[in-house]
Amino acid sequence: MTSRDSELWDAEAEAFDDEPDHGLRDPLVRDAWRALLRSVLPPAPARVADLGCGTGTLAVLLAEEGHAVDGVDFSAEMVRRARAKVAGFPLTGVTVGDAADPPLAAGTYDVVLCRHVLWALPSPADALARWVRLLKPEGRLVLVEGSWSMGAGLTGERTVALVEGAGLVAEHRALPDPAYWGRPIEDERYLVVGRTVDRRRP
Repeated sequence: MTSRDSELWDAEAEAFDDEPDHGLRDPLVRDAWRALLRSVLPPAPARVADLGCGTGTLAVLLAEEGHAVDGVDFSAEMVRRARAKVAGFPLTGVTVGDAADPPLAAGTYDVVLCRHVLWALPSPADALARWVRLLKPEGRLVLVEGSWSMGAGLTGERTVALVEGAGLVAEHRALPDPAYWGRPIEDERYLVVGRTVDRRRP
């Protein structure tokens, strides 16, 4: 990411949470995301890397569930807002850094979570390889992505292929329910969970 990219997202930060799935201000939308994350994350307390965390809404949601969260975002203004949100959670913090190459310790995370970031990276396969290295042996990768009506994004098929190419077993789940987005949608939105392959099995 370039400094210009960072500046563009700094400018977006003020209005970022106005989108229902960004700010999660609607209790119904918030509860939908809470239930979704509960269904794919290990029991608390888990250590979670939230990459491209934006204003920290998901980090707060996870911290409320008892997880320890390390958020990373390359926008200083997004990070400033995220830090204000997570200030009451001593096991959760947010760092300025590139989500594609996060400044986090390898082999220390139960979960690497990334929402709507992979599609925008110049080399998603390289980013996924770095993210997998952050995981503990039994860790999991949780990606929320989409192929949007404006033509941008990644198809679910492509994301599954990328996750499998990173050496993980991929599970795809479509997310068409308006409860996640605050409105009906017409494009493809989904979650992919990547889990390590148990090489001990024949």
